[in-house]
Amino acid sequence: MKVALAERLTLLLNHVLMAEPAAGERLRAHGGRSLRLQLEGWPSLLPALPELSFRVTPAGLVEWCGLEPPPEPELTLRLDASNPALSMAQWAAGERPHVDIQGDAQFAADLSWLIDNLRWDVQDDLARIVGQGPAHEIARLGAQLARGLREALRTLTGRAARADPGPGSR
Repeated sequence: MKVALAERLTLLLNHVLMAEPAAGERLRAHGGRSLRLQLEGWPSLLPALPELSFRVTPAGLVEWCGLEPPPEPELTLRLDASNPALSMAQWAAGERPHVDIQGDAQFAADLSWLIDNLRWDVQDDLARIVGQGPAHEIARLGAQLARGLREALRTLTGRAARADPGPGSR
């Protein structure tokens, strides 16, 4: 199960990378280098995730390193995974997660560019399956849902900020 998850994640990453030629160009310069994705604070009640280490291929794509990751990757990405549901809601609402990137400076800069600029064109992929009209409607509904989530998150975080008197006020 864990291996299948990592393999599917790799396929999705490569699908998104292939849709943007500039992404491949940036990654080709780092062919053979590896990166590790560390999800910090993963809830112990959820199934453990596999080690997520990837190697950049000469074609500018990524391959999962398998269950025996490289001992010292050139780059490490750390994400707070203590609340996966909140993270998914924020992602759906268009908020970029905070990613701590450490390692080779140029590799980190190129990866940061990818994080900032790559987007999965879900509507285009849906159109291949259900046709352009239905895909447009599904995307429109998804955008409305994302706006609603974004507004709900703003409301919740605004209430939390007003309710928390902060340190030193007690």
